[in-house]
Amino acid sequence: MKLISRDFEKDGAGQVTLIPEDSEDMWHAYNLVAPGDSLRSTTVRKVTTESSTGSSSSNRVRTVLTISVEDIDFDNQACMLRVKGRNIQENQYVKMGAYHTLDLEMNRKFTLAKQSWDIVALERIDMACDPTQTADVGAVIMQEGLAHICLVTPSMTLIRAKLEHNIPRKRKGFCQQHDKGLIRFYDAVMQGILRHINFDIVKCVLVGSPGFVKDQFCEYMFQQAIKQDLKILLENKSKFVQVHASSGHKHALKEILSDPAISAKLADTKASGEVKALDQFYSMLQTEPDRAFYGLKQIQTANEGLAIETLLISDKLFRSSDIVKRKVYVDLVESVRENGGEVKVFSTLHVSGEQLDQLTGLAAILRFPMPDIEDDDSSGSDDD
Repeated sequence: MKLISRDFEKDGAGQVTLIPEDSEDMWHAYNLVAPGDSLRSTTVRKVTTESSTGSSSSNRVRTVLTISVEDIDFDNQACMLRVKGRNIQENQYVKMGAYHTLDLEMNRKFTLAKQSWDIVALERIDMACDPTQTADVGAVIMQEGLAHICLVTPSMTLIRAKLEHNIPRKRKGFCQQHDKGLIRFYDAVMQGILRHINFDIVKCVLVGSPGFVKDQFCEYMFQQAIKQDLKILLENKSKFVQVHASSGHKHALKEILSDPAISAKLADTKASGEVKALDQFYSMLQTEPDRAFYGLKQIQTANEGLAIETLLISDKLFRSSDIVKRKVYVDLVESVRENGGEVKVFSTLHVSGEQLDQLTGLAAILRFPMPDIEDDDSSGSDDD
């Protein structure tokens, strides 16, 4: 997503002008536009003109319209967003208050204005407009003495670091210099991973090389992680996937990503964070039901007791046409984060998101048991 301009007031009102550049951006736009917002974009309108002789002719004209959003429809096959509403600005072709539908498409500029921009919407703009925020795949392509550390977004590959080390050749009966050079090189690559890969965003790291370089590097890296107590590497060990690459040059990454077997493995690994959280929730529901709850009322009670460790929430809830309702979910997300909890926003385009929607779209894993929540809920239903 390309950010053209943003203008916000102190009271939270304001507008942004954006250009969607790929299909992922259209999904972001769908999550940003809400009923009650005003949307400005170019559109084609059929205009009928009547001549002095009484004959009429119709032609299609391109014009810029600003509408007050009433209805939103997202076509995920065509990656098009249809937004219906009433015209709220003077236009020579469309009367004030007349209904019109704007089609938002890739590479077409639009301006979105809201009375109040909440933190979830602002985070989504930052995520969509900063390529490193959408890069949920990392890659380390290497050979002896050469490595490229990359971030892969849906639309491009960003080279974050190129590492070149001179490694002495092996000599008969004297390999010490070669081994020392190799360790220095592996250490530099490990430091590069720690510096350039944000494991909060990156869900999978491909490590590719010809021969056994990738295996030796991964073995060295995790040995050092244990020695130096590098928890970030140990906690994310499952995200590293070793693959064969023809060389350590960046063009080898294209070969890896075009391999269907790797693509399937990537899809599983990328969604694994959400799937793992949902599996953990279901498991907790069976073994410790007092630490797993779903539904707004129960989760609000748990949040008041500072008990939420992980909040699972569907992005569908932020698209509610009821502004008050939407604010309830936004406030809940902010509150959980402030209390040190983790928030996982599930996409309804993924299977895990559909499963969460069957549980009201909202679930939580608690830090400690709260059996009182069940009691409150049952006593409340008795009163009814």
